[in-house]
Amino acid sequence: MPDLLHDLFFDYTLRTVALGAAILGIVSGTLGSYAVLRRQSLLGDAISHAALPGIALAFLLTGSKAPLVLVLGAAVAGWLGTLLVMGAVRTTRVKFDSALGIILSVFFGIGLVLLTFIQKREDATQAGLDKFLFGQAATILAQDVVTMAALGGVALLLMLLFWKELKLLSFDPEFGSTLGFPIRALDILLTTLLVIAIVVGLQMVGVVLMSALVVAPAVAARQWTDRLGLMIALAGGFGALAGVSGAVISSTAARLPTGPLIVLCASALVLISLCFAPNRGIVWNALRQRRNRRRLHVEGEVIP
Repeated sequence: MPDLLHDLFFDYTLRTVALGAAILGIVSGTLGSYAVLRRQSLLGDAISHAALPGIALAFLLTGSKAPLVLVLGAAVAGWLGTLLVMGAVRTTRVKFDSALGIILSVFFGIGLVLLTFIQKREDATQAGLDKFLFGQAATILAQDVVTMAALGGVALLLMLLFWKELKLLSFDPEFGSTLGFPIRALDILLTTLLVIAIVVGLQMVGVVLMSALVVAPAVAARQWTDRLGLMIALAGGFGALAGVSGAVISSTAARLPTGPLIVLCASALVLISLCFAPNRGIVWNALRQRRNRRRLHVEGEVIP
């Protein structure tokens, strides 16, 4: 343990990866809370898969593998895919989950076709784009962390500025509409923030696993509280804890992938919360039911 703590603070690679994972966990956990509360957890999966063709097109159009360029391409594609889902649900009889499945499959298929086309090019500059499928945390640099922090900070700042409006959107959008709030614009804003939360982590966790990091910290936090502010704070903390833990565990042995380990740590937090969270945990509910049965048994014996 002392050696791990020493490496966490003084080893450049581990410190960079852990810091990036912590930022990713905070941003995705915080903004993912809204998706969980609105019962749109699968939206993160659709956005992450829809971002893949944006990464490929950004490279084809610019010829650059700069993280900011690829992230912007991913954000545009993810945002467009989400708007298509919302438009399909609003203008047709297609259900939300069906629209998600269609958009996810179509965009992901287009992304794979583009990646295959890029990989067959003669120049070697395209090597490494496939890391966005499953993530490759060990390759991130300090400037990548700065980009993640900047984009994530903007998203969190916008969330705080529109705190009351987003809270109303999450719990009672019909009432907000009667009060004159631009519910559709707020929905687009929240979706945009969720897109930012997802695209900043594609390089580290990848398209396939990113949705789990959006949902898991929020689900774990929901078991501990009924207050939105505390839930969002806990979700950010759980996300950061999962990110740092996954980065540290992956450094203990060779060829341990960081992204999947981060997701496994987040899943472990969900399991612990489901079992031991007060009022909602399985263990606490079992103890409460046992206590109630014992009380009823005792009262039944006292009654003449």
